Amino acid sequence: MSLSQALSIAMSGLRANQLALSLTSSNVANSDTPGYVRKTINQIQTTSGAIGANVAVTGVNRELDLYLQQQIRTEQSGASYADLRASILGSLQAIYGTPGNTGTLETSFNKLVTAVQGLSTSSDSQSARVGVVNAAQSLASQLNSMSNGIQSLRSQAEAGLNSAVNTANTAMQQIASLNAKLQGTNNNDAAAAALKDQRDQYIDQLSQLMDIRVIDGGNNQLQVFTNSGVQLVGAEASTLSFNPQGTVTPNTQWDADPTKSNLGTLTLNFPNGGSLNLNQTNSIRSGTIAGYLELRDKTLVQAQTQLDQFAAGMSSLLSDKTTAGTAVTSGASNGFDLDLSGLQTGNVVHLTYTDAANVKHQVSLVRVDDPSVLPLSNNATTDPNDQVIGVDFSGGMASVVSQLNAALGPANLQFSNTGSTLRVLDNGSGAATVNAASVTSTTSSLQGGSGELPLFTDGSSLYTGAITAGGQQSVGLAARIRVNSQIAGDPAKLVQYSATTTSGDTKRPDFLYQQLTAGKSLYPASTGFGTTVTPFSATLGSFSQQITAAQGQAADTAKQIADGQDVVLSTLQAKFSNQAGVNIDEELAHLLSLQNAYAANARVMSTVKQMFDALLQV
Repeated sequence: MSLSQALSIAMSGLRANQLALSLTSSNVANSDTPGYVRKTINQIQTTSGAIGANVAVTGVNRELDLYLQQQIRTEQSGASYADLRASILGSLQAIYGTPGNTGTLETSFNKLVTAVQGLSTSSDSQSARVGVVNAAQSLASQLNSMSNGIQSLRSQAEAGLNSAVNTANTAMQQIASLNAKLQGTNNNDAAAAALKDQRDQYIDQLSQLMDIRVIDGGNNQLQVFTNSGVQLVGAEASTLSFNPQGTVTPNTQWDADPTKSNLGTLTLNFPNGGSLNLNQTNSIRSGTIAGYLELRDKTLVQAQTQLDQFAAGMSSLLSDKTTAGTAVTSGASNGFDLDLSGLQTGNVVHLTYTDAANVKHQVSLVRVDDPSVLPLSNNATTDPNDQVIGVDFSGGMASVVSQLNAALGPANLQFSNTGSTLRVLDNGSGAATVNAASVTSTTSSLQGGSGELPLFTDGSSLYTGAITAGGQQSVGLAARIRVNSQIAGDPAKLVQYSATTTSGDTKRPDFLYQQLTAGKSLYPASTGFGTTVTPFSATLGSFSQQITAAQGQAADTAKQIADGQDVVLSTLQAKFSNQAGVNIDEELAHLLSLQNAYAANARVMSTVKQMFDALLQV
């Protein structure tokens, strides 16, 4: 080896040491910088003459595990989703209260039951009557407050979605911008490594908002997709759009039909044209955005439905009166006469008949005053055995009879009317038998001669279960339920069911107590209890307990899942930090190593100089 070769090798060592020293200095300086990944140089040996080898720096390494990084992003998405659900469900549990404690729906309902029971034993007591009114008003206020709390949480989710969309758009634009800056860059460039750190930070930010998958496209380019396969970032970034609504009420709900939807829709707009409805396609399945969507459109809607069905069930149990039809015979035909004079929109005529094959059929004829909602689905009533037929009453009884003959004439039934009396008969051929018929109508009179009483109203209107183009009357009822103003103004009506009610008569208080404690209702699967085939059947007291207990359990489960997810994420992040983060002690040790190597290379150069000087003196 010549002296010049030795000098060249020593010089290459000094240059490599200088680059390594620069990176070590950068590592120390950025030890607390979020998103910074520890850098090292990549060295190789190169041939120098017949013997000996130079050292060359071929690039800058970012010390990270790509597989572990992707795992963290997946867990970040899951943790964000779980943490959001735990937070909102915790707030929802606070609205519902702790089972057995004061301030819960169960407690308010039990106070009403106790007050009505007291009225049954002291029907002439003015204080007992006022006590029932006060307890009823307290229960109505409780339902109003809980409903408002749920809608406040839904409004929070709507606002959260809008904020998340803005954050996601910024992150996607930054990823695309950094992709452009990194295109064609040299891996030797430390500046490129710094740009990759920045890009990773925006990808991490995006992973908290939605579930993503990152693909290396080569040439320092990354492509970002949702886990469902929708591209978010390529050469250019897609853009999310969201149209938030100012006010969220129980009746504002998202629908796949834009003409029916009155909540914000999440849309992905592709850079080269075209768009995708993310609500409808369920393309985002985790992260903060998915959490907000699920809470706004499913979880909190179900919570509202539980309150609405409780309010509807309570109102109907106290005010609905079922009257059996009067058996009639006309020639060879048999059936029933039904008085429809008290039937109101949403009320039901029940009909049971047996066909020629001895199969029994159960039919519910639902009064409808808005023909735009026809035909009704069988889900219009909760009973899974019902065949539901919506009947438009807006054209009068002649039109009603015509509709019924068209619908059930093929079943060998025939209908006619005399004024408001509807007659249903078999057709006399023996192909069908009408087994039973009755009318369930909402009592409107406070002194109609029976125990039924419209104690609760929908605002200033009766609750009749009406179905209109705006939806079912039960939707949002918990927010609108009130104590009947006529009863609040005259509590004596809690006892006086007719103009001739005698002193001490407990017929109405007894009926109210019986309905509140033993009356059962079928609750739809939309409450989260039971199924469409087997709906949940319960008394009001049992249903109120079920609501409170279910919400408490849901909140506890969400908290446990979130805690578990956070532990997994923290473990992965700690593992990643140990590898990719800066350890000051290790960097200082590396500095000493570099210092020794630099001194050794300098010593070689000094020795070579001395040898050159000796040669020159010969």
